[in-house]
Amino acid sequence: MVAMTSSAKISPKAQSAQGLTSPAALIARLMKDFPNANFKVGPRDYWSPKNQTITYNPSQPWKKFYYGVLHELAHALLDHSTYKSDFELLKLESDSWDLALKMGKKYSLPISPDHIQNCLDTYRDWLDRRSTCPNCGTHATQKDSRRYHCFNCRTVWQVSNRRFARPYRRMITSL
Repeated sequence: MVAMTSSAKISPKAQSAQGLTSPAALIARLMKDFPNANFKVGPRDYWSPKNQTITYNPSQPWKKFYYGVLHELAHALLDHSTYKSDFELLKLESDSWDLALKMGKKYSLPISPDHIQNCLDTYRDWLDRRSTCPNCGTHATQKDSRRYHCFNCRTVWQVSNRRFARPYRRMITSL
């Protein structure tokens, strides 16, 4: 787990004066403020609990870059590693955005609430597709990490364990 330290809020004028307007400057500042955090350049932003590393893409537009880095750092600070249900994943994402929003204020790097909701909507849409019964269209309950059970028609179906995979639903049983 990465420990969170406290420092004074940085005003926009101070942000510019301290050079927090480039990916390299922000990463350097975050490494100073969170010495236990590991950062590495990669093709996309993500937190790896296995490697305890935040991967980031510095070639993104500035806002997208710092939104992503702060969000992934929040996952690290909150010690997010695994989840047992799809709903729990949505909760982890929401908690990470809440902390990223606070960190954005601390560093005078505001994060748009619309951006946060758009990101969370992708998870909500994914959860909606996975939890919709392929037999009757009712939203169902998750039995375990890969199976859902419809209380309406008693259909059980299996979903992929991959977050970024298309939400295929393979029926196991049906009335």
